[in-house]
Amino acid sequence: MDGLDLHVEGLDAVDGTPVLDIKPWFVEFGPRGEVHQAHWTTAMLGHYFATQSPHQE
Repeated sequence: MDGLDLHVEGLDAVDGTPVLDIKPWFVEFGPRGEVHQAHWTTAMLGHYFATQSPHQE
């Protein structure tokens, strides 16, 4: 925390988008059963973790 700013690391979000709500993750909140995903999302997120965000050290 820095005043009213909350600095986070390892957040599963697109860099620069607003954070509207902070909640903890629990396994029980995860998907139940098989997960299906559109093919275009795999291409879009293919390099998501390949480079560090400029905000990360």
